[in-house]
Amino acid sequence: MRTPQFSMSIFEERRKKLSPTIKGGALVIAANPEYIRNGDVNYPYRQESNFFYLTGFEEPNSVFVYRPGKKPETVMFVMSKDPAQETWTGFRYGTDGTKANFHIDATYPIEAIRAELPKLLADVDQLFYSLYNDRRFDELILQMVNDLTWSRSRANRGNLPIVDPRALIGELRLRKSSVEVEWHRQACEASGEAHIEVMKAIRPGINERALHGVFVRAIMERGCPREGYHAIVASGENATTLHYNFNDQTCRDGDLLLLDAGGEFNYFSGDITRVFPVNGRFSETQKRIYQKVLNVQKELVAMVKPGVSREGLQRETISKLTDVMIDEKLLKGRKDDLIEKKEYMKFYMHGVSHWLGMDVHDAGTISVNNEPRQIEAGFVLTIEPGLYIPKDSPDVPNELRGIGIRIEDDILVTESGHENLTVKCPKEIADIEAVMRHG
Repeated sequence: MRTPQFSMSIFEERRKKLSPTIKGGALVIAANPEYIRNGDVNYPYRQESNFFYLTGFEEPNSVFVYRPGKKPETVMFVMSKDPAQETWTGFRYGTDGTKANFHIDATYPIEAIRAELPKLLADVDQLFYSLYNDRRFDELILQMVNDLTWSRSRANRGNLPIVDPRALIGELRLRKSSVEVEWHRQACEASGEAHIEVMKAIRPGINERALHGVFVRAIMERGCPREGYHAIVASGENATTLHYNFNDQTCRDGDLLLLDAGGEFNYFSGDITRVFPVNGRFSETQKRIYQKVLNVQKELVAMVKPGVSREGLQRETISKLTDVMIDEKLLKGRKDDLIEKKEYMKFYMHGVSHWLGMDVHDAGTISVNNEPRQIEAGFVLTIEPGLYIPKDSPDVPNELRGIGIRIEDDILVTESGHENLTVKCPKEIADIEAVMRHG
């Protein structure tokens, strides 16, 4: 017998906050489908973020319906209890268990959705539903909306409007509660400690894949059931590929390793990038370039406070990294001209920040009324400047070719400024080398 790992008051409070924005309508969210990896083996299952955010329910083949102010207000369609099937695939809550454990007003077997969902949509003004997540379920929803058209037209109500709810739920997810901040903090601390374990384990001749395994074991030992995303374990010139994902090369003496990896705790993800030398000591060239990127990163972190925008942080990043590129003879010319022509994108081509939460690139808009969004207390975002110099880059100093450096921390915005949730993960040169020396 399984029981929920979370207090249902967390999810009830989230629904309460959402209800004014969908009043008079119905929200319908389907659980993530299960996908075949190969043969009869599925990929590991992870619930759809918004579905979990509002219910705490982790089973597939389920649908959540929320109708604020109506009875029943919360409805779930779930897999029925089936002892024979559960012997093979594990425990199910079933209709009664879901209703009792997850504080849902009404529950039905998933097979009843064609009969029961149209009744739940018959008296609402809008349907809040995200298309294109699951095309098979989209077909069912669109058929139901079409079937409702006749009865609505007879009452002079027209078609049932479909509104994408992701922006509305994203507004809630942007602002972390005290419980969510604590979950975030635990994800970040586990991720940081796992990075340290990789620093201790690395040596010339080890495979990137083995280091990935060290990271996964470390986060799981610290309570994370999974990674927040597929880790980037990039040694040498692999680090100049932003989303390198092969993780299968041998780490060579004299190279750097870029590790971009985070664990997920209670559905909240850490996202840390650190760069360290395979042999435990930075070369003079590596040290010089790394320190310049680190200086930029620390200056940007110091800027984070309520009222700042991600667009403003990006402008500062471009300005500061262009200075580094000119100083290192990667670019030549007037700084303003180089920025206007976007010449910096040869060596820095991504944003310096993204929202962080239940998804590593989390929900929440980046603009409000067509203006750059100002960050607020309770937001969590990354700060991650980088410099990537491909091995075949023309007209750059030979000693810099094939170096990729990105340094990333997870920052909670507070009323008075910020808190670095990943501050315990070493990023100063002396601290990194000390960990590796004593590992």
